[in-house]
Amino acid sequence: MTLDESFRQFWTERRLASLTTVRANGTPHVVAVGVTVDFEQGIARVIASGTSYKARLIRAADDAGLAAAVCQFEGRIWSTLEGRIRLLDDAASVRDAEERYAQRYRKPRENPQRVVLELTIGRVLGNA
Repeated sequence: MTLDESFRQFWTERRLASLTTVRANGTPHVVAVGVTVDFEQGIARVIASGTSYKARLIRAADDAGLAAAVCQFEGRIWSTLEGRIRLLDDAASVRDAEERYAQRYRKPRENPQRVVLELTIGRVLGNA
């Protein structure tokens, strides 16, 4: 991802975002989340409990993942990252995502059922 410094700062400063996925019946499922962005790899990560609806929805998707978007805004400034999201539950991926989350937000509480929702960014929208 080649984006300017203000964009990187917008996605690095502490602020909440929303994650939108689509249910099997075609309706949107939107939830508030904390998200971290790896600009070099073009990946956004959300940590979640493996029992949450969002995790179960993504886990049920095939290997290609599920269409999804993360969005955040501050006043008139906004940005949406769209792509395909998949669930990772291996210890190394979870630990990496927790460390990234701790850098942007705070150390996450213990959760032995934690998983990582990994969005491969295909499109960037907004004015950030």
